[in-house]
Formats: sequence, structure tokens, C-alpha cells
Amino acid sequence: MATPHVMILAGEVSGDAHAAEFVEKLYQLKPDIQLSGMGGSLMRNAGVELVYDSSDIAVVGLVEVLRHWSDIKHAMNVVKKAIEDTRPDLLVLVDYQEFNLKMAQHAQQFGIKVLFYISPQVWAWRPKRIHKIGRFIDHMAVIFKFETEYYTRANIPVSFVGNPLVDKVKSSMSAADMRSRLGIGVDSEVVGLFPGSRKTEIANLLPLMFDTARSLLHRKPDLSFVMPVANSLDFQAIELQCQQSGMNIILTRDDIYDVIPCCDAIISCSGTVTLEIALLEVPMCIIYKVSWLSYQIMSRLIKIPHIGLANIVANRLVVQEYLQNDATEKNISSEVLKILDDEAYRQQVIMGLSRVKENLGEGNGARNMARLVLSFLE
Repeated sequence: MATPHVMILAGEVSGDAHAAEFVEKLYQLKPDIQLSGMGGSLMRNAGVELVYDSSDIAVVGLVEVLRHWSDIKHAMNVVKKAIEDTRPDLLVLVDYQEFNLKMAQHAQQFGIKVLFYISPQVWAWRPKRIHKIGRFIDHMAVIFKFETEYYTRANIPVSFVGNPLVDKVKSSMSAADMRSRLGIGVDSEVVGLFPGSRKTEIANLLPLMFDTARSLLHRKPDLSFVMPVANSLDFQAIELQCQQSGMNIILTRDDIYDVIPCCDAIISCSGTVTLEIALLEVPMCIIYKVSWLSYQIMSRLIKIPHIGLANIVANRLVVQEYLQNDATEKNISSEVLKILDDEAYRQQVIMGLSRVKENLGEGNGARNMARLVLSFLE
């Protein structure tokens, strides 16, 4: 019998990480499987033969996508040819909806089964696109329980595989040990600056974080600031920006799950990282800024009251969100000070984060996803 071939396509840093996790479980369950696809360093290190490195097309925002359209178009052509040439037994698409649905449509022409992992946010905006999704895929694997009802209503086969973060988000050392490693005093107050893993997020959010940190230091001169730098980013470039800002910010490539607990409060970009922070129960606020045009378009499309995943999963406002024009150093610094100085408020936020943990389920997400993949090959 021929070795089964699965092609996996991930276009962003978070998708690359999710794919790498279930790839590891796939190899454990079926060591002789052949895996190829599009992704980043994590997928490559996990054993996937990359036909295209996705780092150059990992952008967010409609205008930003247009700016990188030539790179995205090139990636589409490369991946389409790989699908035609290799005819995988299964195409697994990880998030990155617009790109991946085009690849699903292409794969359909060759009778290739398509499994989509991590649902597009049909519950947040453009809900009618669920019918388009259903035309091009064979099965949807979701990581939030509440998503299953949307696909069931649309008569699209769906499985809740569990959220991979539940197993993944674990600290390997105590907060005190991590602080010692970073050269921070045990009793110091620490604010984490988490600007994201995409170049566009850094451009939009890092200057605002510098201004906010500067404002906080006026009120609390002994504050320490720590910033984890994603592997997808140029560490030296971020370091240079910090130096030019005049701010003393501790940069680290250490595991983010060790960095989070050593913080007393975190200023975070929106996205998956807010769930990671929530699972470790560290109070935070969420900030979001994109180009003016992108925001004007997206704000008219979004149909839910909150954009932070931590708030969406909790189904209520657990942590404050500061979007676009509200994302000012005054608003953000005021919220951080409240988290640091108002113990009752701090405990209220932590209690809300515990609800997020409860709603994410019991774990085993990556293994469940790997088993679902194998079920399509039987």
C-alpha cells in the first residue's frame, strides 16, 4: 500500500503553531505518513516538507493584504501546482480562510478531500459565507464548542476536536525563577508588552506600547517592562526600536508561557495570545489598531460586541478592549494602573479569566485533530 500523503496549508504564525502540534501527534500515531505543505519554521521543524514558506504572507488587515498581494498570488500559484503535481490523499487547511478556500476549490477539481481546521469566524462577521465554505470542504474541525451549532445548522459535517491551547499552555518554571532569569527583582511590579508576531502588528502597536510604558513610568518609576519577541520577528530590529524609544524594556526569546506568569499585568494585541494569557490567569487589556481604511471596513462587518478571543469565549467582557481611536496611552495606562493598584478589581478580572479556562474544555486538541486526519485516510 502506498504511503498516505497529507498536504497541510497554514498561512500565519498561529496556524503554523497549531499545525505543528497535530503534526507531532500524527507522526506518533502513524510514523510512515508523508506530510507536505505551506507553513513556517514550526511546521518545518515538525517534519513537514514545505513547498512554500508562509512568513512573507502572514499579514492582517484588508489594506495590508492588498499591499502584499503579489506575494500572496505567487504563493497561490506555487501551492496550486504542488496540489496538481502530488495529488495528496487529503488537504488540511489551517485557518487563513480566503487563501485556503481558493486552494480547497482547486483541490476539488482533482477529487481531493478537504478538511478545514480552525473555523473562520463566521459567528463574528460575514455569517453567510458559511455556505460558501460548505461548498468547498468535506469537513470542519472546530476548537470552540459554540462553533459546532453554526455548521450543524448549515448541514456541514463538523467535529469539535478541543482547543490545543489547553494542553500547550503550561509554565516550565516558577514566576520567581523567570524573573531571576530576566534580572527582575522578585518584588518588582512587571508589565508585559505583547505586540504580536506579525510585522504589521509591530508597526501598528509597538509605538503605542512605548508611549504607554513611558506614561506608566511617570506614575510608577520602579516598574519593569518585559516583551517576548516571536520567532517570526527579527530580534535585533525590535531591540533597535526599543533603544531608539529610550525605553528600558527587557526583550526575551524565552518561552512565552514562562514570561506570562512573571507579569503582574499585560498589554496585549488581540488574537490567540489573549487565550494563552487567560489560561495562565494574568490580568490584561487588549489593544487593536490597523490602517484607517481596514478598520472602517472591518468595523462595519463585525457582528459581535467584543473582538478579544478571551472575551468571546467567556461570552462577556472579562478584560478591557481598546480599539483604534480608543487605543491611546491614556486609556491603556489608566487600565494597567487599575489592575496593579486596585486589588478587588484585579481579583474580579482573574475570576473572569477562570471562566475562559472552563469554556475551553479539557484538552487533547492536537491528538484529537490527528485522529480526525487519520480517519479520512482509512
